[in-house]
Amino acid sequence: MLLTSAIITGLGLGAMYGLLALGFHITYVVSNTVNFSQGSSMMLGAVLGYTFAVTLGWPMPFAVILALALCGVFGLAVERFLVRPFADRGSNAWLMATIAGGIVLDNVVLFTFGKEPRSFPSPLATDAINVMGVGAYPLQLIIPVVGIVAAAIFSFVLRNTKYGKAMLAVVQNAEAARLMGIDTRFVIAGAFALSTMLAGVAGLLIAPLFNVSAGMGLVFGIKAFAAAILGGITSAWGVVIAGLLYDLVEALTTAFLGSTYTQIVAFSMIIAALFFMPNGLLGSAGIKKV
Repeated sequence: MLLTSAIITGLGLGAMYGLLALGFHITYVVSNTVNFSQGSSMMLGAVLGYTFAVTLGWPMPFAVILALALCGVFGLAVERFLVRPFADRGSNAWLMATIAGGIVLDNVVLFTFGKEPRSFPSPLATDAINVMGVGAYPLQLIIPVVGIVAAAIFSFVLRNTKYGKAMLAVVQNAEAARLMGIDTRFVIAGAFALSTMLAGVAGLLIAPLFNVSAGMGLVFGIKAFAAAILGGITSAWGVVIAGLLYDLVEALTTAFLGSTYTQIVAFSMIIAALFFMPNGLLGSAGIKKV
């Protein structure tokens, strides 16, 4: 029973890490940059969802759609003001700028939303169901499905839609794509919006299982980036699978060894995996032109 409980918990949180890591993947493959405020985007989705659905009492579907739309707007702002000005000059200062942007957002939410954690009620996290003799909330079973479906949809869109093919063109050669008439700035901005919306989905899904607070995204964001590197940040399926594996290791370690050893074992696993697979589980080595 302890093993089953750990697996259910690990898959639920792991899929959430996978969604965040998928956002890192999307921006990296399109623009060769990542949004280090991704954890704050997750927090923003949870806080906005709580504000619209609980505080204001709006219908949940509308609250979710509006929260995700605003997360997308935040992603557009990150790309336009925190990434593009530096990337255009060939500077890596976007790294610090996105970290700073996340800190600013966290503190803005802290001052407006408050510092007290709040419970996000959900019928999917109220009554536990029996799964192989272990009680589990339906939401814990839904989150892994959402993560896998999100990766599948992204892979389909990438290969079978006009926007997806434009994204692949930008990935292959941004200058050639621009000469072919593709608006590379639009594609990159869209990638950032999509990544923050995925983070918002993760925040909305995890909110009923954890308290909603201004600082909830920091640790999740760090672990999701670790999962992205472990899976191979160039592979959508790789980062999602790595997210699942990462938290499975965390959950099993906590269950059988205790929480004292959780981070030691989890990050030691990442170091060992990258030693033998420098490009991650499913990642590919970059090609340098000479």
